[in-house]
Amino acid sequence: MLVLERASEVGRKILISGGGRCNFTNVGAGPANYISANPHFAKSALVRYTPRDFLDLVEDHGIAWYEKTLGQLFCDGSARQIVAMLLAECARGQVEIRCGVEIGDVSHTGDRFRVGDDSAAALVIATGGPSIPKMGATGFAYDIARRFGLKVVEPRPALVPLVLGGGDALFRELSGVSAEVSARAGNAAFREAALFTHRGLSGPAILQASSYWRPGAEVAIDFLPDASDDWLVETKRAQPRSTLRALLRQRLPERLANVLAERLGIAGELAGTTDAALRHAERRLADWSFLPSGSEGFAKAEVTLGGISTAELSSRTMAARHVCGLYAIGEAVDVTGWLGSYNFQWAWASGVAAGEAL
Repeated sequence: MLVLERASEVGRKILISGGGRCNFTNVGAGPANYISANPHFAKSALVRYTPRDFLDLVEDHGIAWYEKTLGQLFCDGSARQIVAMLLAECARGQVEIRCGVEIGDVSHTGDRFRVGDDSAAALVIATGGPSIPKMGATGFAYDIARRFGLKVVEPRPALVPLVLGGGDALFRELSGVSAEVSARAGNAAFREAALFTHRGLSGPAILQASSYWRPGAEVAIDFLPDASDDWLVETKRAQPRSTLRALLRQRLPERLANVLAERLGIAGELAGTTDAALRHAERRLADWSFLPSGSEGFAKAEVTLGGISTAELSSRTMAARHVCGLYAIGEAVDVTGWLGSYNFQWAWASGVAAGEAL
């Protein structure tokens, strides 16, 4: 088996993942954690190669690991341990790896694929998507797919910061402030940290929501996901001299609390504010809408939505239905995971599915 790698070294995205410690899988990874035009497509590969299977491999190679937020597994040491493990497995399987190879024409004649001067009976597209172009990422996978008549679902940036404009641009003064919130886009909601930036919104909750966001749509944030119904009205009864600003400061970073109180226009003691105004404030805080003017694009996107259509592939083998010997795996395919190691697990699972078929 021959692997052709355009970069000067293998696993560059692995090396930068998890702050250099590689969040290599998630113990809870399952089909519900993935986005695709066909939400059932990923089931077969994910069920047959689980996070436990990959963890067994990690442990067999003596790599120490630990579990972090929401089921993510990281190396105790360096991401280079995962790259070394994968290279060792390739060596055991007598896989030849060539780095620094610029791929030109890819053709198919008879029962052979030809890539440059090399030919083989099978070709696996494993070149990922265009996210993080500074790492050398391109849309080359889609070029190959289209060359062989495979349809491609429009690629879009995913797990990407959102840009605010218009009236929302005033929130840029909060750059650097973060808070645990519930962020919603479309029918999906995620409770994690949101971060205000000099351009707009980021942080895990926003990155997650961005995968479900569409240009022209709003993103809603619940700034107080633990607040009970009528909490302000009830506080008014119990602590009439309290102010909204002071109450928000107890639950949120001071700068954020100040801006929200100012935007809501409730400055005095709760005793002097009508119940109707307080309930309106409760609703706004639980469903504060932002209208992003766009995202920060593939340059800042962690992964790519869309890709080679799953309608063109076998969910069991990742083989193209109408081109014998052609396979596609990982981010090149229209299967995109949530933030938190899910995309690595899809890469391992889809790769194993194709490998077993070969």
